[in-house]
Amino acid sequence: MNTITKTDFNFPGQKSVYRGKVREVYNINDDLLVMVATDRLSAFDVVMPKGIPYKGQILNQIATKFMRLTEDIVPNWLIDTPDPNVAVGHQCEPFKVEMVIRGYMSGHAAREYAAGKRVLCGVELVEGLKENDKFPSPIITPTTKADNGEHDMDISREDILTKGIVSEEDYLVLEKYTRALFERGTEIAASRGLILVDTKYEFGKTRDGKIVLIDEIHTPDSSRYFYADGYQERQNKGEAQKQLSKEFVRQWLIANGFQGKDGQQIPEMTDEYIESVSERYIELYENIIGEKFAKADINDINTRIEKNVVAFLNK
Repeated sequence: MNTITKTDFNFPGQKSVYRGKVREVYNINDDLLVMVATDRLSAFDVVMPKGIPYKGQILNQIATKFMRLTEDIVPNWLIDTPDPNVAVGHQCEPFKVEMVIRGYMSGHAAREYAAGKRVLCGVELVEGLKENDKFPSPIITPTTKADNGEHDMDISREDILTKGIVSEEDYLVLEKYTRALFERGTEIAASRGLILVDTKYEFGKTRDGKIVLIDEIHTPDSSRYFYADGYQERQNKGEAQKQLSKEFVRQWLIANGFQGKDGQQIPEMTDEYIESVSERYIELYENIIGEKFAKADINDINTRIEKNVVAFLNK
């Protein structure tokens, strides 16, 4: 199974490279960023030892499609996508917070609630909620933007402002953009028979001071989706929701004794399991985008990417 889990390109005008959990970002002449979506799989802020075929292509294509579908309401960093795994955009200075927005009591919020917490990132939660219940209105629960190997941490709006992580003027824009994107994402999901449960957005500032959306948007790595059909019936019966997200990987890890905590071992990922994860990501793509997934040629992914990016930069 051919995957791309690490890159070592030397593009024309390249100044530096930043390696995130899943993406590798090349700085071109302190002007453009070439973002390569690898096939690495991250869960509980830990990168798994094996890549997932087509995962990078899937994430990149979902993110770029949603950038195009939301650029009328929120400006973004994207210029072009010269390769299935690559997005090229304007260089930005990222804000050191991730804007998480939740429409439902799911995932991390549900785990915190079950542990007895009734305040999440400064937001008070009412009593009597069940897992996967819809909130009266979406809540914003930011996290810190962790460096490599560190865990993102919940943080309140008050702490972000008090610590000067983001100015109040900029933070108001981040909140406004976050709510607008979630509303648009919810509408698009509904048209596909899905519920956008929760998601995260990252923003940066261009050199001329404009706040723009960066990184991924509405992908199964950054978002959680439920199937709308039967949602309320399952909720009434206390049954698990049918969902489209990376949560199935987290649940498999939890079932095998791993949550990213010290001393825990990542369970063995067999070829059969990796293939099943790849198939699940393709299913996610086709449901979220509403189109059949077209697999790119993966015989020599690195050479393909290098050729396409160099051709783009030389234009």
